Amino acid sequence: MKRITFFLTALILLNLNLTAQTKSRDSVVADPSLKGQYELMLSKSKTLNGYILINPSRLTQFWKSVRDTIKTEKTRSTTAQQKIVSLEKGVSGLKSEISGTESSLAATNARMDQISFLGIDFLKSSYNLFVWTIIIVLALLLTVVFMRSAKSVQEARYRSGLYEDISQEYQAYKVKANDKEKKLARELQDERNKMDDLKNGG
Repeated sequence: MKRITFFLTALILLNLNLTAQTKSRDSVVADPSLKGQYELMLSKSKTLNGYILINPSRLTQFWKSVRDTIKTEKTRSTTAQQKIVSLEKGVSGLKSEISGTESSLAATNARMDQISFLGIDFLKSSYNLFVWTIIIVLALLLTVVFMRSAKSVQEARYRSGLYEDISQEYQAYKVKANDKEKKLARELQDERNKMDDLKNGG
């Protein structure tokens, strides 16, 4: 009984030792990727009656690698998905900011393109047209007023000249009339003196 136990123990230890050595050799030589481990497992297998005999420890190691790879890829996928969600939120936020900025810019452009005059909002083009129309109308009115003023001044000068002429004629007439009056007064006085002389002589 002791010999059988010893034999089984030695066999188990030998198997464990061989398994450890196999793992050690496989880890040193084999490509660490799943494809490399799979190809190594096939290359180390034996064929018996058309069947492939695979070392259970290599199969277990390969399955462990497959699970680890799947777990790692799931973790990466979850992380990537979280990053995608976060980036989508960021993009959505940026789109909202851009939309708000565009609206603000449009409102600013609209305000910059408008001018308030007497409480009425005008577009700059309409305001410019309105202002230039007023300027042209005022210029035309000023021209008309200036021309009428010039005509009035000319008429006033003409009438002033006529007044001067009439005034001079009147002054000349007045002088002549005064002289004539004095002459008539002298003649009248002479006639009176003659009458007095006739009365006194008679």
